[in-house]
Amino acid sequence: MSTPETSRFVRLRVELVLEVDDQDAVTKAALRRIADDTTMPADERTHAEAAVTEDTAEALAYLVDPFDLVSEVPGVDLAQASWSSEHVEYDPDSPEWDLDEDDVDEDFDGEEAGRVG
Repeated sequence: MSTPETSRFVRLRVELVLEVDDQDAVTKAALRRIADDTTMPADERTHAEAAVTEDTAEALAYLVDPFDLVSEVPGVDLAQASWSSEHVEYDPDSPEWDLDEDDVDEDFDGEEAGRVG
């Protein structure tokens, strides 16, 4: 009997909901990051500065980098990443925001899939 090969690639899904208490601080931090990026072409810089100034969600997208999340994890290299940000209405008591709902897969006999014992 042969053993099925396991892919070396893993998709890690992360969803964050951030409460922004100081939009100005977020915007300023994003503008600093853009200013510090010496490889960004001038026309792209102008567009980026306008985007982060107009929209805090865009500013956060410039500040939160998936590479930063895994750059120091031993034994892994980031192969591909995409992320986005958007303003949302958030109600922590709403079942819509139950972050554990995707974490529990139940099989046909009601036990959690993958659980041993």
